[in-house]
Amino acid sequence: MSGGTTHAIGRLKKRPEFIAAASGRRFHSERMSVQGLLRANDSQVSGLRFGLTVTKRVGHATERNRIKRRLRTAVAEAAAEHAATSLDIVIIGRRGILSADYAVVVSDIARALHAVARPVSTHQPPQGVSPRRPRTTRSPGSQEERQQK
Repeated sequence: MSGGTTHAIGRLKKRPEFIAAASGRRFHSERMSVQGLLRANDSQVSGLRFGLTVTKRVGHATERNRIKRRLRTAVAEAAAEHAATSLDIVIIGRRGILSADYAVVVSDIARALHAVARPVSTHQPPQGVSPRRPRTTRSPGSQEERQQK
């Protein structure tokens, strides 16, 4: 960080903030899933904010808390260059975080931040071309069979 300016990394605390972040881009690895949403510049809140989620399916409370502690410290280490970005991220931890090397967890978070912090592409598809996958067509015989019945 240049100029001695430090940006605090905030926390997502309310359910609507988590839901809003879930509508953004996603990044998946064996150890976690990350959902991120760039906030508008006119937002009252600035900087990076993160939220952690570890479901009960992952394990009992002590394991879930260990996962969250590991994620908090890894986010603080990996997010230094994104601290000024108006970005909300939600990290969904998995059991693999407990057995993974700490450096791997930090690199996963750094890769996830790069993936979800990319600006939205301004490229528009040509007129009349749908960005969705094309529909699958039915076999020609099946439509005729329906008409006969």
